[in-house]
Amino acid sequence: MTRLKPLRWTRAALLAVPVLAAPVAVTQLQSDLGYAPTGSAFAQDEKKPDTRETRRTPALRNKVYEKLAEAQAAAEAKDLKTAAKVLDEMIEAGGKRALNSYELANVYNLYAFIHYSREDYVKALQAYEEVVAQPDIPLAMEINTRYTIAQLYFVQEKWQQGINALLKWFDMTDAPNANAYVLLAQGYFQLKDYDKSLLNVQKAIADYEGKGKVPKEQWYNLARFLYFEKNDVPKTVEVLEILLKYYPKKQYWVQLSHLYGEQQKEKDQLAAMETAYVQDMLDKGTEQVTMAYLYLNAEVPYKAAKVMDKGLKDESIDAKSKNWEIAGNAWRQAQEIDKAIPAMEQAAAKSDKGELYARLGNIYLDGDQFDKAISAINKGLKKGGVNRPDTARLVLGMAYFNTKQYDKARKAFEAAGKDKRSEEYAAQWMKYMESELERQRQLEEG
Repeated sequence: MTRLKPLRWTRAALLAVPVLAAPVAVTQLQSDLGYAPTGSAFAQDEKKPDTRETRRTPALRNKVYEKLAEAQAAAEAKDLKTAAKVLDEMIEAGGKRALNSYELANVYNLYAFIHYSREDYVKALQAYEEVVAQPDIPLAMEINTRYTIAQLYFVQEKWQQGINALLKWFDMTDAPNANAYVLLAQGYFQLKDYDKSLLNVQKAIADYEGKGKVPKEQWYNLARFLYFEKNDVPKTVEVLEILLKYYPKKQYWVQLSHLYGEQQKEKDQLAAMETAYVQDMLDKGTEQVTMAYLYLNAEVPYKAAKVMDKGLKDESIDAKSKNWEIAGNAWRQAQEIDKAIPAMEQAAAKSDKGELYARLGNIYLDGDQFDKAISAINKGLKKGGVNRPDTARLVLGMAYFNTKQYDKARKAFEAAGKDKRSEEYAAQWMKYMESELERQRQLEEG
């Protein structure tokens, strides 16, 4: 019986985890003005009042507020040139010294938003760094800005700097959210520090689960990849089972089936793959062939044959010799000789070796098609590449015997008997044939 070895897919095929940096955060000024762009990066989690630090923040003077509001309105209308001009005039009017630290922080905050809107992340980052460089700005403003700084480092794929910025943000905030833990996990993932990456994505998942919320699919995927990298198959299986509960997809059924195979849970391996198959999820020929192998392993050859037959007919399975051979073997094991023959004929015709013609001859013999068996085996022996020529000649001898070509049968058995592996069996057939010939002579004489 054909056995399917557990398959090991590549890391890239298992999961590619991109770092997806979210859009820039809402600035303190934008919040003051009641303006929040769509797609804000900040999770709007309700935060507890911070009691660790009291700051005496300078007031935002009315004339400065009006100018900032003018620049803000232009930015909202996507007139970034006008918005930048207003800010430039504010700086040039009396220099930076004419603005207090809070006012200057808001100017740089809006500059940062303009640069980000232009996708100039380098200048946006520089502007946000200027924001947090100002003394005595509101603590909430600094905390929000530092989170945005971390995001911008990730946008530029500066992973270590992004991690450092995010860790500083963690030190300042009382209410880190799950998204922040995932962002940190992604940074560590890019640096291949998988232990720290796993620790943080676990925190994010636990945070959501603790609130009765379903963690995001990408978080489970990252955890799955990291467990797999650590060769922790049970945990990888556990995550895949959860993914299938909330996000049922073909790839998870297929991968779960493979991992059950690694755990030698053959029944579960078959059940997972079969679940995907009956839902018409297995659209790749290689997946369908794997399904057929699993049925063969479970000694359900008829279902294996049906899978191969359907795939070969609708051309989702490549019609190469090997796949026709699998179909032929499955039909034969299912005792469907009439269906095994045409499948094996296709397999033999597409093969560059004679082995499959030898097997085809054996199937013809099972179907009492002795002349075809003789033709197929002779073709295979002539073509070469038959794994067991002695066995093929034994079958050839049987076919000749059944067509009463006794001299040719004798030569075939004698040739088979030259191989020690078939010597005894060939001798038995020779003896049987001689006794049968003697019986026929006695009948004729009587």
